[in-house]
Amino acid sequence: MAEIFPSVTGRNLNKKSVTIPDDYNNEPLLVIAAFEQWQQRVVDEVIAAFEANGLGESHTIIEIPVIQRSTRFRQMRLDAIMRAVIRDRDVRQRTITVYLDKKAFRDSLDIPNDSAVHWFLINHASKEIRLRGVNVPSSEELSQLVSLSS
Repeated sequence: MAEIFPSVTGRNLNKKSVTIPDDYNNEPLLVIAAFEQWQQRVVDEVIAAFEANGLGESHTIIEIPVIQRSTRFRQMRLDAIMRAVIRDRDVRQRTITVYLDKKAFRDSLDIPNDSAVHWFLINHASKEIRLRGVNVPSSEELSQLVSLSS
């Protein structure tokens, strides 16, 4: 049986509530999940690799900072800090912060720990994970992504 990406709800940095992958059903979805603030550089490199291979034209690319559930005040504060740092409206649109039980989320995707950035190619109709990887995709993985998109 195919692995299905779990439905998670968060808010993008433009303050819109979004459920991933459910609200993205027009084109293939590339989800980049990061668990620690220091991983942002890796997330940016993953996005750059996807876009350099034309995947931004045929896919929706989103990044999801996965943060342990906390108080509403702490969530609002962290979201405000991220909005202050990220001024580009398109980047804010594609950055969807999810506050949840991190371990349960990782377990649902067979991710052993928070030490790496994970990316997923998700079929927009079935929510099935077609390909997945860790950190910056290799040239072989990028070729697979491009061929799966044809």
